[in-house]
Amino acid sequence: MNIRSVALVASLIGCVSSVNAATYVYIANADDHTISMYAMDNKAGTLRAIGTTPVSGIVMPMAVSPDRRYLYASIRTKPYAVESYVIDSASGRLDLLGRSPLPESMAYISTDRGGRYLFGASFGGDVISVSPIGAQGVVQRDPVQVIKTGPHAHSILPDPSNRFVYVGNLGVDRVLQFRFDAANGKLTPIDRGYTEAPEAAGPRHQAASPDGRFLYVVNELAGTVTQYTIDQASGALARGASVQAVPAAYGLAPGLVRPPLGGGEKVDDVRRIWAADVHASPDGRFLFVSERTSSSITTFRIDPHDGSLTFAGNVPVESQPRGFNIEPRGRFMVVAGEKSPTAGVYAINPDDGSLKRIQRIAAGKGANWVEIVDFN
Repeated sequence: MNIRSVALVASLIGCVSSVNAATYVYIANADDHTISMYAMDNKAGTLRAIGTTPVSGIVMPMAVSPDRRYLYASIRTKPYAVESYVIDSASGRLDLLGRSPLPESMAYISTDRGGRYLFGASFGGDVISVSPIGAQGVVQRDPVQVIKTGPHAHSILPDPSNRFVYVGNLGVDRVLQFRFDAANGKLTPIDRGYTEAPEAAGPRHQAASPDGRFLYVVNELAGTVTQYTIDQASGALARGASVQAVPAAYGLAPGLVRPPLGGGEKVDDVRRIWAADVHASPDGRFLFVSERTSSSITTFRIDPHDGSLTFAGNVPVESQPRGFNIEPRGRFMVVAGEKSPTAGVYAINPDDGSLKRIQRIAAGKGANWVEIVDFN
């Protein structure tokens, strides 16, 4: 084959790749026992439904492998398990590869940055776990490690360097801190193993700044976000300021710990703070927090020097927004509402981080978790 032929073949391959390149959105529907699948228009941000995938029980947290080939879905009804799916990059559809037991009902799952291990945090079981992922993308049966935590472990996430892992331990107002050994999957406590969160705050979900300097933890019961500085050598966290994410105009009382899944959500007749999810924009300029009682999302500006947060705005979104996510270019956000028949797509203003709804699209019942996979 001469040079001209090679160039032509390369050009054709590039064209095919461009045609097939796509962004897909997956939403877990707890009550329907399904995962909804959508294709996203990268220019307009709008979604097109491409079908649903049935799962074997109440599905909530999901995670995507770093190479974007696999999606993992946690089943929170007995027998507790994780389902491993391969993602078809051409169609966005999911094909089940395997179903593996988990030691407890996991409220949060994530993978390490190498895609070799699945982390899980159990709100009802008060444990975290590390499970190996096989070469074919399937989570393996026997965990590497199961660690007892205080009541209500609610999130587990590696830092961008993949050297440290942090856990929001809601019931004891602590953020657990571990060193992570990517060679064997083992977690080792850093110092005493935790740093204190503000009293009665209820640390829930977390997001690391893209540069790995800061960790932002949303506090479910206080409706605040606490900034932690990550020691780059040891991984130890230093607690910084907490800022309010729930405007006073909503008139919400401090939250109370809710019972585990299956125990009912109502604690009393008072309208209480019930903060949920948190994500940073890919460029690290904005932080977004959802609150379920007010059905709203708050935007913060992130100071590029010290990581501090400044309130930038709050907008109403889908009813009871337990989960949302941002596509990799940082231009659009997809919000799932547990009590909404639709999911919402929002354009993110690049100047101030404000949100503008551009679409509502049908979603399943109990929509609660959003993952976005980009193949461009």
